[in-house]
Amino acid sequence: MALIWLKDLRLNAVIEGPDTAPAVVFLHALGTDLHLWDATVAALAPRFRCLRFDARGHGRSDVPPARYAMGALIRDAESLMEHFGLKDAVVVGSSMGGLVAQGLATKRLDLVRALVLANTAAKIGGPGLWQGRAAEVGAQGLAAYAPGAMERIFGRNWQEAAAMPAIRATLEAMNPQGWIGCAHAISGADFYTTTAALGLPTLVIAGTNDGTTPPDLVRETADLIRGHRWELMRATGHLPMVERPAEFMALLDDFLRSIGHG
Repeated sequence: MALIWLKDLRLNAVIEGPDTAPAVVFLHALGTDLHLWDATVAALAPRFRCLRFDARGHGRSDVPPARYAMGALIRDAESLMEHFGLKDAVVVGSSMGGLVAQGLATKRLDLVRALVLANTAAKIGGPGLWQGRAAEVGAQGLAAYAPGAMERIFGRNWQEAAAMPAIRATLEAMNPQGWIGCAHAISGADFYTTTAALGLPTLVIAGTNDGTTPPDLVRETADLIRGHRWELMRATGHLPMVERPAEFMALLDDFLRSIGHG
């Protein structure tokens, strides 16, 4: 891991895999960090140049004062890809990371060859929802917020989910200002028009137990993209890459092969 200086902050990044291999870039969900992709990258790194990083306000990256704009999160991903010399990458985004991926593809098609949008949408909730959650976290902290978040992520039986303790610990350990900052970025993001103009290969994944981005919401976004590939993972919630890593990896690997990426 390394802290990479950008113009206004440092981002914690990890790049793995052969220098000349095709690139895959991973963007994590709100309240998680780059370790969300541990199992996925372990499987892909022998064949691909894999970049993952902690979004601003998360993990070991800097925590600027809230609020953040979605444009800043997109610029962070863009700057890191340029720093490492990555082009024509497949960008894999989960939830908040999926919003960043859509914005990045719209802004920099030279950097993005294809998208994998996991449990995300062109718009996730509205300003009232996110402002309310930000106020709740600001007043009560992330430990109080965590149980409701875990139920939305893993479903009704969230306490039995094997991946839940690690995801909850990561959420509760993060700086609340980072969470609040990114919540405001999500609040202001609406990519319906720009995502509908995308024509690049896209795999869209949803989970039947996802209470944060339900399948109908994810499917609505998938239908905006011409020629998309749709996958619904049964008995899976908001973070399939940690809930069912082998199944998630199989979908991702099949998509990469189908577009001739590596």
